[in-house]
Amino acid sequence: MADLRALFSSNNPAFDAAEAFTDRQHQWALVAAALEEHLRRTSAPAFDVEDLEAPRTNVIVFHGVGGVGKSTLLRKIEAALTAAEHRPDQWGAPTWTQQLLPIRVDLARSASTGSDFERVILTIRLALAGALGRTLPSFDVALRHYWEHVHPGEPLDEYVRRAGLTGRFAEMLPQQLQAGVGEVAAALQLPGLVGSAAGQLTSALVSALRERQARAQALAGATRTAALLEATPDLEALSYYPHLLAWDLNQLPAKKRLTPVVLLDTFEDTGDRHRDFERLLQRLVWLMPNAFFVIGGRSRLPWADPALHGQLDWTGPAAWPGLATSAAAVPQPRAAAPAGRQHLIGDLSPEDCDVHLARRLTLDGQPLIDADIRAAITARSHGLPLHLDLAVSRFLEIRRTGHIPTPADFDCTFPALLARTLSDLTPDERHLLRSVALLDAFDLDLATQTAGLTHQAPARRLTERPLVTENPYALWPYHLHRAIRSAVRDDDHSDDHWTNADWHRAATRALAALGDQWTNAAALAPSRMLLVACLRQGLCLARDHRLTGLGWLIEAAFVYTDDSVWEPLALPTPTDPVPDTPADAVAELLTAIARRQREHRQRTTDRLTAVLDTGLLPAELTEMGLYYRAKAHKDLSQNDAARAGMQQVAETGGRLAPKARRGLANLARLAGDFPTALAAVPALGWKGRHHRVLGDIHWSHADTAQAINAFEAGRAEAEQRGAAGERVMMQVRLALALSFADPARADDELALALQLLEGLDQRSNTLLAQVVALIKDAGTDGVLDRARSLHADIEAAGLPFLHRFVELALAFHHAVRGEDQDLAATISRLRELTATGDFAYFTDIAHFMAALPLPEPSTTRWAKSEDDVRSAWRGMVQARQEHLLAGN
Repeated sequence: MADLRALFSSNNPAFDAAEAFTDRQHQWALVAAALEEHLRRTSAPAFDVEDLEAPRTNVIVFHGVGGVGKSTLLRKIEAALTAAEHRPDQWGAPTWTQQLLPIRVDLARSASTGSDFERVILTIRLALAGALGRTLPSFDVALRHYWEHVHPGEPLDEYVRRAGLTGRFAEMLPQQLQAGVGEVAAALQLPGLVGSAAGQLTSALVSALRERQARAQALAGATRTAALLEATPDLEALSYYPHLLAWDLNQLPAKKRLTPVVLLDTFEDTGDRHRDFERLLQRLVWLMPNAFFVIGGRSRLPWADPALHGQLDWTGPAAWPGLATSAAAVPQPRAAAPAGRQHLIGDLSPEDCDVHLARRLTLDGQPLIDADIRAAITARSHGLPLHLDLAVSRFLEIRRTGHIPTPADFDCTFPALLARTLSDLTPDERHLLRSVALLDAFDLDLATQTAGLTHQAPARRLTERPLVTENPYALWPYHLHRAIRSAVRDDDHSDDHWTNADWHRAATRALAALGDQWTNAAALAPSRMLLVACLRQGLCLARDHRLTGLGWLIEAAFVYTDDSVWEPLALPTPTDPVPDTPADAVAELLTAIARRQREHRQRTTDRLTAVLDTGLLPAELTEMGLYYRAKAHKDLSQNDAARAGMQQVAETGGRLAPKARRGLANLARLAGDFPTALAAVPALGWKGRHHRVLGDIHWSHADTAQAINAFEAGRAEAEQRGAAGERVMMQVRLALALSFADPARADDELALALQLLEGLDQRSNTLLAQVVALIKDAGTDGVLDRARSLHADIEAAGLPFLHRFVELALAFHHAVRGEDQDLAATISRLRELTATGDFAYFTDIAHFMAALPLPEPSTTRWAKSEDDVRSAWRGMVQARQEHLLAGN
């Protein structure tokens, strides 16, 4: 089908604008399966069209946000059921053979004209008039009686034309109604009533039915026909007449029998406070169990909700088993109708978006919209078909100006999309929609506080709309559709759009609400997941809206860094890469610290230096920036800079002073000054990770037993405090201490370390664990190739201090195998790597392992005699040689 609006936007006669339709094969399969089940049920001998108590399964619902393609889907289903050539090839041929009559009713038009239910009934009857070419006597007599009572003096054909129902069958309906009157009059043998008032004929028919006259029973013998005809012919009575229509259809000869498939589009436009129109439509569905209904709307159909009892005639999961939101308490029999007749229409995949745009506009058989522009539109649309169509219109508008469209022209939102979204929201819901647009995800409490409301009811109503997606397993279960979120935040056209001050106040409320959630939860049971989630959203809010009261974010930043877990914060890239507010600086600080696990350490020092130079960080977090820059300097073997930074932090006496003192102790150890490092341990405590520092000193002296004790104590302390990051660091170091002396136990401890590392972003410890694996396998084949690969990984990570550990592992390997030349080459490399003085004791240890004399006096100050250290390391090599011999 041509898109005439798009077609008339160009002067090029070769230009082809098609109303593109993208797959939706899954939705068709759902309709086909439900329709097949319906046809089997209505064809069964036990089916009773007059059974008013049996559960109804003759409906399927497609719901979704405005613009997602529900109307397009219903139109395509209508076309596919009308003729096979209109059915997409990928949908496949249906298996049924029964005749179907698709009837699409646009409820938006019904609501806009004010004719509502009358229009729906006449639309269905007009379609049947054309398809059957014959009367439906019970219904037709009732309809004529209603018409003369409610619309006295107004011909039906005139009303049909005025209501916009004209078509090739429009004139057939009045004729068939008149013919129906003749049939009834003939059946009652009262020809004089043919031209009389409908009331007289109705009275005669009712009398005949009450007297059980055979011919009247055969023509209009539904059990409740007489009662319906006796009722006052008003709108209430009209809503029950579909029962007569269903009975008439069921009496048709086999060759004439057909199944109406009624497609009720834009069902959301039936909504009103008292559900008056919806109640009439529900009667239509219930009273025509032999018809099949496909309903499209923005929200789920709530008919299975027992809470609606009294507002609608039939409610609850027993009445509408397919519409229930959860499984029934009592299991259904295997023969019961399949559940799950409510289906959310989701967004199009990126591939389907591209296909849609490529087919939408063509020139000489080729897509008019270039691939790069299609990609830009697709990315901005988040799969929403309405956004795609609006982008196509923008593409044509740009072409008409004589300009060539570019991808940048489509980095925008469309007011029309927002207008569709806001059209059926209450004022409270509109306010909430804008409020939650600030949040990546939310719950009822977070939404309510962000909006500044005192009650949750509006938030609950908003979450029931399809523009909000629910993931019940997420920390915050609700997410606003991303395309709608963008449109809301970019809105400056709607009458009630927010000013910058409005957004700032809402962002302030949202930041406070996030802080309350984290603070309250942390007081009961600290949650790392909640901490990181609150930090992500809170930092974005503070940065994007230039908030000054950072409050809880400062405390959360310390808690985040304390445990050395380093989950990525994954903050969106700021518009301005140069921080110019405290919130910008804090976001950049934590991003740099977290990303150091995935970036070269030089990049970390550069980023931290830049953010410190801005002077925008709060005093507490300036200390954090200095400390982690010093750690990065240490990892880069820039130990003079590292010492200066650690000393500056230690002297401030702030929260990170104990860690800085630990850093100074470690730097003393790296310089080979073990007595100084050992003397610092008693003052470090838990915050200074005293057990870790002590264990590193002991394993360097080949004192495995003391190192094990220290690392096990550190691990236990970390477990007691729930510090997962510190626990895994202790575990890796425990495996390191054992890897020289006890490869069997080291293998077990390393396996646990690798298990604990899963999900923790600790790059240096992950690489150190690979060094441990080399050491425990020293003396066996394959170590050299693994060492070369590990060197490459270390270089890429920007952690040069670990090169020394690899070379120490190789020195142990060559000493065990007695490979003197290879050992000499390894010692030479170690000497080059430790030329600055840091880790110089590794070179000493390599000599000790092979029982080689030191070429010159050592600068290392051991915590015990050098002879004892030499003897211990040589003993490690001899023990490994014996272990390998025993294994052979």
